[in-house]
Amino acid sequence: MSAEGGTPTRAWQVTHHGEPEAAMSLRDVVVPAPGPGQVLVRVRAMALGFPDVLLARGAYQVRPPLPFTPGVECVGDVVALGPGVGDGLLGSRVVGTADLPHGSLGGYALAPAGDVHLAPESLDDARAAGLHIAYQTGWFALHRRARLQRGEALLVHAAAGGVGSAAVQLGVAAGARVVAVVGGGAKVDVARGLGAHVVLDRTNDDLVAAIKDATGGRGADVVFDPVGGDAFAASTRAVAFEGRIVVVGFASGEIPSVATNHALVKNYSVLGLHWGLYTHRAPELVREAHREICALADAGVVDPLVGERLGLDRATDGLTRLAAAGTTGRLVVEIAADAVEPHRG
Repeated sequence: MSAEGGTPTRAWQVTHHGEPEAAMSLRDVVVPAPGPGQVLVRVRAMALGFPDVLLARGAYQVRPPLPFTPGVECVGDVVALGPGVGDGLLGSRVVGTADLPHGSLGGYALAPAGDVHLAPESLDDARAAGLHIAYQTGWFALHRRARLQRGEALLVHAAAGGVGSAAVQLGVAAGARVVAVVGGGAKVDVARGLGAHVVLDRTNDDLVAAIKDATGGRGADVVFDPVGGDAFAASTRAVAFEGRIVVVGFASGEIPSVATNHALVKNYSVLGLHWGLYTHRAPELVREAHREICALADAGVVDPLVGERLGLDRATDGLTRLAAAGTTGRLVVEIAADAVEPHRG
């Protein structure tokens, strides 16, 4: 993409695969035109996510052709419609997922019209930017896959992170007893502030013993695991009879193997969650979940945890720290109009 022949703006682009700070450049690009079924969003803010790191590395399940603009989700205003899209969305402030290669880490993003939803008025741009994928993931993991019940014990790994913090709040809202696991003492108070009933520090605590103690010896009825590796191994030892472990991701970088004989003798289930499949196979469930999440946000029951607000020029620094697990909550890039004016000289 070059700035010739169209309206210019600025965006981060992955020019070659590698770590974000080496692989990405802030460049002049053309504002993309929405195609059939798409909308053009003037981005207000976008929450950095681990998929953006994987996109830069070329390790994501989708590999857009180089160069491309990353940024999987955003909040912004619908400013143009592609063929076949009704005019009801035009001018609306929305949250949603971007349509790569025209992602949200710049002034404008393309998005499938079916993948954008009205942003809750109760949340400012930064908090709304952290609402969509994290809370949808938490909602589907807890309610659709694990069928979490009031009074059950919910174990949440990486509870001070973007997705984990959403799961903690949604678990509390569902009436579960939430046991949160964090990495380091500085994150303990963060998890408590989210409403967790018990907070464990994996760097100091014997997780299996501490989980059993926190659940009266029963173990966790539901486990929310975006980490994998040692976290998954501990979960299999601390899950309750007829418990459910929901595999959400592998932030540790280690994809564990499931010992099916162990699942058999302990009577627990291992459930996978690829939330993106629902946007294609059951979009009505996504819309229903969005309504429920927005109602909780409007009631003040859930409030996306924004660890830091960054300017557009600091996006790669944020991705580097995110990749190193050195962040709390969501790192949100706020995109001011003057930040995306084309480079002059």
